[in-house]
Amino acid sequence: MTQIDTPTLDRVAGPADLRQMSDHELSAVANELRAEVVEAVSQTGGHLGSSLGVVELSVAIHAVFDTPRDKLIWDVGHQCYPHKILTGRRDRMHTLRQGGGISGFTKRSESEYDPFGAAHSSTSISAALGFTIGRDMGLPTGDAVAVIGDGSISAGMAYEALNNAGSEGRRLFVILNDNEMSIAPPVGAMSSYLSSLADLSRKGPFGGLVAVAEGMEQLAPKPVREGARRAREMVTGLESKGTFFEELGFDYIGPIDGHDMDQLLSVLRSARARATGPVLIHCCTVKGKGYAPAEGSTDKYHGVSKFDVGTGVQAKAKANAPSYTGVFGDALTAAATEDPTIVAITAAMPGGTGLDRMAKKFPGRVFDVGIAEQHGVTFAAGMAASGLKPFCAIYSTFLQRGYDQVVHDVALQGLPVRFAIDRAGLVGADGATHAGAFDVGFLGALPGMVVMAAADEAELVHMVATAAAHDSGPIAFRYPRGNGTGVALPERGEVLEIGKGRMIQQGDGDVALLSFGTMLGECEAAATMLAAEGISATIADARFAKPLDMALIAQLAQNHGALITVEQGAKGGFGAMVLQEMAGHGLLDHGCRVRSVCLPDRYVDQAAPVEMYRDAQVDAEGIVEMVLNALHRDRKVVDLHSAG
Repeated sequence: MTQIDTPTLDRVAGPADLRQMSDHELSAVANELRAEVVEAVSQTGGHLGSSLGVVELSVAIHAVFDTPRDKLIWDVGHQCYPHKILTGRRDRMHTLRQGGGISGFTKRSESEYDPFGAAHSSTSISAALGFTIGRDMGLPTGDAVAVIGDGSISAGMAYEALNNAGSEGRRLFVILNDNEMSIAPPVGAMSSYLSSLADLSRKGPFGGLVAVAEGMEQLAPKPVREGARRAREMVTGLESKGTFFEELGFDYIGPIDGHDMDQLLSVLRSARARATGPVLIHCCTVKGKGYAPAEGSTDKYHGVSKFDVGTGVQAKAKANAPSYTGVFGDALTAAATEDPTIVAITAAMPGGTGLDRMAKKFPGRVFDVGIAEQHGVTFAAGMAASGLKPFCAIYSTFLQRGYDQVVHDVALQGLPVRFAIDRAGLVGADGATHAGAFDVGFLGALPGMVVMAAADEAELVHMVATAAAHDSGPIAFRYPRGNGTGVALPERGEVLEIGKGRMIQQGDGDVALLSFGTMLGECEAAATMLAAEGISATIADARFAKPLDMALIAQLAQNHGALITVEQGAKGGFGAMVLQEMAGHGLLDHGCRVRSVCLPDRYVDQAAPVEMYRDAQVDAEGIVEMVLNALHRDRKVVDLHSAG
């Protein structure tokens, strides 16, 4: 990493050193820390904009509070890079998000200064309240401080926690980091409300210290607003003059300037000295602050690859094939052009899911619900019940947050919601928190749910068309992060027969490889390696995990010495469903030996995706080893990779 001049930061081995510094020195630390973050992320890539926005806040919190005894909990955690540098991990920042390196998020096993791991949003207030209860029941922990963004606070879980914390009335600190920019611009009434509060801060340095507003009630239509006011006055006899947060039981302070160290230190010190109950400090920041290329970028450099510090130009490898996300976005836009009833829903990820492409052409038919997967799923269910054809595009790990709604509001009612599941399988630098390992199992358990996985980008186009044509119940299709295989794309998608797989290559009966999803390429590579061992492999693409093509599976089982299922999901997924159906059909009673290649029963640590799959033994080499084990064969050809 390039050396930069950081004389004041060099004196900080940990937060205790910050507490010995003057306010002027703390400002100097912040300036040097910002430059250090830019330099570090330029070497590794990562979440830059959000981290630059909380540099002063990170310094101030650690200078005022007694961390790690006081528990600092970063919501999501993609803004924690300054925190990591200040808490003894500065010399490891060059390993950020790399194999064997430090995580891009907070992680309990990494540092005592990370009391709660996170990578999904809106959990911080709930966790902080849990620490608060522990403190009040005599455990050796101090105050709890939750830092949550204006995007994260749009999720229902944050409101549940605010409501509970306000009701408990215990001493607790919530810092609302309001930069008016999550990954995409935040949406919804709360975003507008926070912006109106933030406007007060522009009247002077402390003009909005104790903001007085009519609260959320102002955002409702006039008849509703008047009705709510009258109802409140009938019950309480009073007219509310507090903010929304004060109505929930919090002392509200703000908005304050999150880049003014004097304001930050003054407010945090005062709040820590005086608080007896829950306090919410509304802190306004600028995402990408202090680095011109980030401040001038549309996404404020939320997530970047390696880049040149001087120019801000990112080093991105040229793709030989389009991304799966892009192929989905284009295919859905084409389908929506032909069918005006097709609509799409995203939970704060229009660009990440490819729906921004459809939104450009049909802005009135793409709905960003904010970080609210539960609402998004039921919203889609209501659309389906009305006769529309909703595509609910959500990352695999984020769909986990809406599972009850998938079960109760979609599957139980048999509503034709189409789930487009991006980031299926292992995802690389984001690590275990974002790995799409479980969706096949949890969706496959639901009666009436159709579950597909695309073997390549052409198959993904067909699956978009298949989902659009499927009106008899819910349907899901999964695909990975990254680029496709480079196959030719069809001009229009073909509607696939539900529950029908396809034969890829016919072998002599030694072993059959039944692939689900993009493991097809690894199966083909494994077949070549097996041929060198004198073993002939048949390859089939299941296409569907539910319903399974039992005619194809019976053919493979009856005509081969071994059948190996191959998938990029966890145990209890595709392979488990194949085994259970085979048992029910009597196909395990004799003859064929059945094995499953799937992710191990552990979380796979961050690394390049190819390294993660190698570690999990879910690759061509892992398939070959499984086949040899099933056939009781010894290795004839030396594996050069393992030998070297």
